[in-house]
Amino acid sequence: MDGPATAGLPAAVGQWSKFLSHAERQRLDADIFATYVPILFSKHRLPPAWVAELLLRPTKGNQDALDPRVPQYLQVLLKQDLVDTASVLRALYLFSTSHTQAPQAQTQIGPDARRKGAGVQHQRPKKSRRKVLRWRSSYASEEVIFWRLAKGISQGTGITNGREAIEVVFMVTRWMALFTEAAAAFSRDAFGAIHSLQAKDEMESSRQAFMLLLLGVCENRIVLTTFGRPGSKGARRQLARSLEAFIPSVLQNAPQIAPQASQIATQLEIFRTQTLASFEPEDKKDAAVAEISSYMDSIIGLDSVQVPEIPIVNSRAGLYIYINAALVGRPLLEDGALFTYLNNRYQGDVETTAVQLILASFDVLANAVFRNEGSKTGHLLKSYVVNKVPLILGSLAASSSPMYPFNAEFCITQALGQVDTNVFPTLSGMFDMPNNSSFQDSVRQDFCFACQLHGLLSQAAIETLLGDITYQSLPDAGRYVKDALVQSCLKDLEKTQTLIGELDDMNGNVGAAAQTIVEVIVSLCRNKETMTLKLLCSQLASKPLSLDIILLFNKPQRILHPLCDLLDNWGGYDDDQGEYQPVYEEFGSILLLLLAFVYRYGLSPADLGIRSADSFVGRLLSRGHLSRPLEELTDQEKSHLNGWIHGLFDTEAGGLGDELMSSCPPQDFYLLMPTLFQQIVLALSSRNLTEELLKSGLEYLVDVLLLPSLVPAILYLSNHLWADGPQGQRAIIRILRLILQPNSTSNEASSMLSSVLSIVAKPLEHALRAYQRQDPKSQEVEPLLKALKENLPLSRRTGGTDHNELESWTTSIHGAGGAPGAAAAAASAAGGGLTAAIRHTVQSLIQWAQNPPLNGMPAPYTHRQVLAALKILGAKHLLGILLDELKANMDSANNNGSGSSGVAYDVATAIICAPDVNNEARAAAAAEETAGAFATPQPKQQRRLTLREALKAEADDWKKIQKTDALMAETVVRLYRRVEAQMALPPPPDPALLQSDLEGLGVGDVGGDALGDAMAAAAAAAAGDHTQSVADAMSLDTTGLDGVGMDLGLGAGDLGGLSATGSVGGLDLSDDIFSGLSGTDFGTDFTWDSMDLG
Repeated sequence: MDGPATAGLPAAVGQWSKFLSHAERQRLDADIFATYVPILFSKHRLPPAWVAELLLRPTKGNQDALDPRVPQYLQVLLKQDLVDTASVLRALYLFSTSHTQAPQAQTQIGPDARRKGAGVQHQRPKKSRRKVLRWRSSYASEEVIFWRLAKGISQGTGITNGREAIEVVFMVTRWMALFTEAAAAFSRDAFGAIHSLQAKDEMESSRQAFMLLLLGVCENRIVLTTFGRPGSKGARRQLARSLEAFIPSVLQNAPQIAPQASQIATQLEIFRTQTLASFEPEDKKDAAVAEISSYMDSIIGLDSVQVPEIPIVNSRAGLYIYINAALVGRPLLEDGALFTYLNNRYQGDVETTAVQLILASFDVLANAVFRNEGSKTGHLLKSYVVNKVPLILGSLAASSSPMYPFNAEFCITQALGQVDTNVFPTLSGMFDMPNNSSFQDSVRQDFCFACQLHGLLSQAAIETLLGDITYQSLPDAGRYVKDALVQSCLKDLEKTQTLIGELDDMNGNVGAAAQTIVEVIVSLCRNKETMTLKLLCSQLASKPLSLDIILLFNKPQRILHPLCDLLDNWGGYDDDQGEYQPVYEEFGSILLLLLAFVYRYGLSPADLGIRSADSFVGRLLSRGHLSRPLEELTDQEKSHLNGWIHGLFDTEAGGLGDELMSSCPPQDFYLLMPTLFQQIVLALSSRNLTEELLKSGLEYLVDVLLLPSLVPAILYLSNHLWADGPQGQRAIIRILRLILQPNSTSNEASSMLSSVLSIVAKPLEHALRAYQRQDPKSQEVEPLLKALKENLPLSRRTGGTDHNELESWTTSIHGAGGAPGAAAAAASAAGGGLTAAIRHTVQSLIQWAQNPPLNGMPAPYTHRQVLAALKILGAKHLLGILLDELKANMDSANNNGSGSSGVAYDVATAIICAPDVNNEARAAAAAEETAGAFATPQPKQQRRLTLREALKAEADDWKKIQKTDALMAETVVRLYRRVEAQMALPPPPDPALLQSDLEGLGVGDVGGDALGDAMAAAAAAAAGDHTQSVADAMSLDTTGLDGVGMDLGLGAGDLGGLSATGSVGGLDLSDDIFSGLSGTDFGTDFTWDSMDLG
């Protein structure tokens, strides 16, 4: 097919361009299009590169996405040989959206694209080299076209001669480089641009389709024949280099995208190291063979490695570590994940599970007493023991079988017989304890009565366990049933306020109360009953410890999604709005509760499921503590800022009126707070604002109307107290004094101010102490620190360690896991530092678990130490410490015959399997339990490497380790297998059998279709990513389990929710071709005949 002379090229381009534009506008059918094309080509011949570019390029009128008709037209042109595979790949490459994501990639392809053998039909005039217009979203179209081209190559029509083979090879190498750059760009921008996450998913789908095309090219007979010719050396080398860079970028994300992608990547790697290597001279084959051997060692043989077995020991330390980790920060005891872990650990033996669970729970509480954790931590731990554990025991009782029977009284008696009576006394022993704390003195008694409430103990058994007749009784209202409680609270909302007060109780009813409160708040958000919602939110925000109890029985998304949705879509004002101050009060109270959750537990917008760049909550959390220069404000924002400044500080303006609040929605006001306070600081430091005016203005802000806005304001002041000059710092201190120590406030305002201070206390304290170190003579800081003293213990629960505790681990003069003393000496003897502290902690746990005292204290332990080590040392270093301890313990056990190796492996396995509060929310997709809220997939936030992932990497390199240290290789493989066994997802149960079992328990219908949905979700999760949260695989809403004690904390036993997206089974090139292609899966049983390509 010879091209025309260059002089006639512009005319031909113009005619083809007009024809293609007309066909798209008129929605020309593909059959009619096929009859016109030969006529046009006979009059105006164009090279394939030009035809493909004209068809696939964006225009000034359409830069969004390719017209759905275009792939049909492209199929016609391919059949008539007017375009070829190389020209289509070239045009797609030239206009791909990936160029906008990867600016380092090549952006131009000239006529001399350095393709050996390229003919004149691919040439373009030099004057066309200008900035190329790109598609905004071309990934869906690329995915469809890649599939078409791959089918053509597999059928022998896509590549017909050696010249085409070389051209296609050069183009796929460019595509590999482009996809590698785009993937790297997305990885670097994982959270910086929230709106790009959907584009990332689409890019991954396009790349998967390209990989199938690439595999077809590599296996094509003509390509392989061409590679055997002397002139193909450059193409072979470029393909090998491109594959070497491309394959790792695919394998990095393959488990999260599609398991089949890693299979294709493995085939491509074998092609690179075997097939391509076979074309090289003999002296280079040896290196290729060595590379193949190394590669095969890394992917084959891990499951078949024979290592000496060590008996599995379920020590007392294992579950003790797990529960400690689950409660060290935000409570992470989701029922689905916990039950799966317990089942994997104890292999269905429910009585052993129950005894060990009770023991470990009391051990965790005893450890808090020994470590002087304080009543704030003790409150959550005691509530867990008294209110949560009986619910779990009730569930274990319901899951018993003839093979594994369950006697609740026997299990409780066995466990409490091993609980230290010096820490948790019997009834008579309570009077002999002089300094017992409120969260330990009556735990044994409260736990027994909570078990009786749930039908696990009889009154006679309680008297035997406590050693005396007790006068304590069950709650007057009996056992709460969540469904009935919800209905009662919706009719009488004052009942909900009463339930919030009952969250501090230790009677076994708190689980149902916490779930009911959340259900009522969700209902009020859905119905936008903001006046009632304001009262509940204010009450909860004033009790930070109650937030822990709420999350002990509910997933955070269950309550936070509706709050975010309500605040993001605040309806504004009614047309007949009379007063605007109530709107500000309601909005502020609801926002205050959300901020209390967010800052107490260190949640990010991604953790809340926020992916919209326009979300008010997302903007407030990301940038709400940052001021903006005035020149960056819009005219409306400047008007609002000016209005608030005059309303607060201009005595002649008449204060804050409805006119100001009606013109400025509360969202805009809260986003302006840092900028407003920046102007206040500037005015005060330049003496343009007097002390009297400052005081009168801030009086508005410490009133209920605007008090929640002090959260972003104080966070701004805290940040700038570190960085401002002396005048600015003094101004900030004066402002903080008036806020933290107001002259007179109402009881409601005082309570709300305490809620605000609990949110900001930690960062504000750090800033004040830093300023105090700069100016030690200042007498103004100490009163402010004193004002924060009561709020500091309530400010954060993130699993982070304070500087005193960290110092005790990182210096050589303090202890490792507990208080200074003997632990300090051990750490010092081991060389000091955090590494020595971790070693001492592991050794203490092994020693205690090997010989646990019948009535004695557990080994001192806090999972904060492990979290600190993960941050400071990294997962690989921490894993190395654990492996070294296991290896050393093996040597010691072999020498003295102690048999402690099984215990050591159990301790190391528990540390690796323990939930990580810093990674949990970022690793697992949030369950979508709120209808209509955040229905789009949640963004994946970058996170640190976990211990489990580090162990997987070490296990993959077992062969390399074996060459230098055979014992370490055995240790790695053995530990890896135990970790994976304890973290394995459960197989999806038979819905019919489970429904039959539930009916046998008298449960009846379980939430309509919820059971079937749960089974489908479990099956999807079992087949998916092995790091997926187990709770997401068990989305069973057991709202009807009231009669058998199945109230497990997530909606009367709600085990979470999972939205499982299936894969697209076929592609149909109709007008709606691009709907839902991102889920296409390369199944192992894939055949081209199964694809409907029109």
